[in-house]
Amino acid sequence: MHGKYLRFSALGLAALLCLGCLVLTIWSPWAWLWAAVCLGLVLLGLWDIAQTRHSILRNYPVIGHLRFLFEEIRPEIRQYLIENDEEEVPFSRDERTIVYTRAKNVEDARPFGTKMQVYGSGYQWMTHSIRPRHIENADFRVRVGGPDCRQPYDLSIYNISAMSFGALSANAILALNTGAKAGGFAHDTGEGGISRYHRQGGGDLIYEVGSGYFGCRNDDGSFSPEKFAAQAASPQVKMIEIKLSQGAKPGHGGMLPAAKISPEIAEARGVPMGVDCISPASHPAFSTPLEMMAFITQLRELSGGKPVGFKLCIGHRREFMCIVKAMLETGVTPDFIVIDGKEGGTGAAPQEFANHMGMPLIEGLTFAHNTLRGAGLRDRIRLGASGKLITAFDIAKVLALGADWANSARGFMFAIGCIQAQSCHTNRCPVGVATQDKSRQRALVVPDKAVRVANFHRNTLKALAEMTGAAGLDHPGKFMPQHFLMREKDRNMVVGDEVYPYMPEGFLLREDDDRFGYLNRWRRASAAAFEPLDGGI
Repeated sequence: MHGKYLRFSALGLAALLCLGCLVLTIWSPWAWLWAAVCLGLVLLGLWDIAQTRHSILRNYPVIGHLRFLFEEIRPEIRQYLIENDEEEVPFSRDERTIVYTRAKNVEDARPFGTKMQVYGSGYQWMTHSIRPRHIENADFRVRVGGPDCRQPYDLSIYNISAMSFGALSANAILALNTGAKAGGFAHDTGEGGISRYHRQGGGDLIYEVGSGYFGCRNDDGSFSPEKFAAQAASPQVKMIEIKLSQGAKPGHGGMLPAAKISPEIAEARGVPMGVDCISPASHPAFSTPLEMMAFITQLRELSGGKPVGFKLCIGHRREFMCIVKAMLETGVTPDFIVIDGKEGGTGAAPQEFANHMGMPLIEGLTFAHNTLRGAGLRDRIRLGASGKLITAFDIAKVLALGADWANSARGFMFAIGCIQAQSCHTNRCPVGVATQDKSRQRALVVPDKAVRVANFHRNTLKALAEMTGAAGLDHPGKFMPQHFLMREKDRNMVVGDEVYPYMPEGFLLREDDDRFGYLNRWRRASAAAFEPLDGGI
């Protein structure tokens, strides 16, 4: 019987203390305060027993609330007291620290050698030269604009990836864009449209056009050519990016509830107040690869010949080949393609999608790169890469495996103060980055954080220049798969071009044999439809 009632001991103790404090009020008026506190605990315990929602509180009144408290602060306890410096959840403390130090423009060197297990499975490194070079100018750029583009853009090799106003706060958007202007690199708007804070910052923009056509939509949610042309005419808009899918939740639409739509969000997105804002899972403006090529042509004309491309996380590989076949059939090619890895994602996503949908960046990037090479189109199209790219090594690796430039979202979030609290979807971001709460946003001081954005970009490219020179190269675009090595298993070293080789130019058109299954998918792909010719995937 003793154990049966022990779970009510906290409630009983609160009741006894309440009675004791009432007795003590004879000698001290302060006892009334403690009596009130204890009475509050007693009332809380009685409410716990009576409520029907939480079983643990019915069985463990008062003390059961500790369980919910510890559950609430578990991520912070783990991050600050338990996890080691290299543990990824999703970014390790070492990774976050290198961003913080570079953003603050302080020394990022470390003593006593690496803490990584260099003989352990998964370790990666770049080869270096006996004759290293010194690179004076680290402002690396790539020209984006194919043969049909009339306004090519010299894009920095490292830029801010897509994050919408609404997902991020006004102060966060303004700090990012102001920093991008100071550092001379581009800021992707995300699919939430161009907000007043993007315009106020004055930095170069990549205008992302998602399936909701925010900023360029009719009242029924369809695409508006007139509104798009007005948006694209802005001198700030340097490139147009059609979003097919994103790494965190590929193939998933979205909805911004009416209650979360502020006048500023409604203004940026071109949606009414008081109505749920829907982002369809696919684009209403096209449904086949050939129609997609026509849409790219339309956007290019409406924008006055600015670079137009698309972003996606690779899913069915054959579908990407359908798009490439449509390019060959129509002669229309995008100016660029951004490959988003499934490890990307700043906003909230269903757990099953975040964990198990979409292809990781490295595999998606190498597949897209080699498919374009196989179709003889790689030289006409620039490739961007996005997904957990925050260090110079991360950038060098994706460049070696086929990318022309890299984008980062969370890296720049860290630069403006993100502490990886992982409360982005709650509107309670502790540092004012991912919230629309005005009182929380004020914690993010724009002039200070804008400088940090520019510092992080500059110092990261400086480190990339040093790595490039150490490899004996004069530009990071010259990294190749053979410069990249890894351990497949403990002690077994593999060279990058053994695992991620560049396939021969035109091999798909010639139908050469290949060892990675490209030809089988290529033969089943059609420019006329995304559906497979044989009913498979």
